[in-house]
Amino acid sequence: MRSVIQRVNSASVTVDGEVIGKIGKGLLVLLGVCDADTEADMKWLADKISGLRIFTDENDKMNLSLEDVSGGILVVSQFTLYGDCKKGRRPNFTGAGKPDYAEKMYEDFVAYLKTKIEVVETGSFGADMQVLLENDGPVTLIIDSKE
Repeated sequence: MRSVIQRVNSASVTVDGEVIGKIGKGLLVLLGVCDADTEADMKWLADKISGLRIFTDENDKMNLSLEDVSGGILVVSQFTLYGDCKKGRRPNFTGAGKPDYAEKMYEDFVAYLKTKIEVVETGSFGADMQVLLENDGPVTLIIDSKE
């Protein structure tokens, strides 16, 4: 599983003009799945993200986790994280998981996060989504369960 994590003051996702997921302070997680991903990859990534100490403490050091700041997570599926741009000008997405498998892994990831974090919001798997965020820092990390 591959993710881009952004520390945000707020984030929302809209589908067909309707806001379907929204958080205040927390993390926006763009999540990509490949066919080689396993339940162990899913749990490792969810544990890593939920425990990241990337929020600032009273000394302005990145030392606090989501739990420490009562933050939320907005998870948005993003198959384009597996886009290969090495050849030509059009990305190749054959590395992305097949839709049925990727959707199950996405749903499992969200369900597992909900056992760890109080506020977990989502986009809509496979939908055309508009994501709005106010990046805090900015702090942006890329985490891949295979690397």
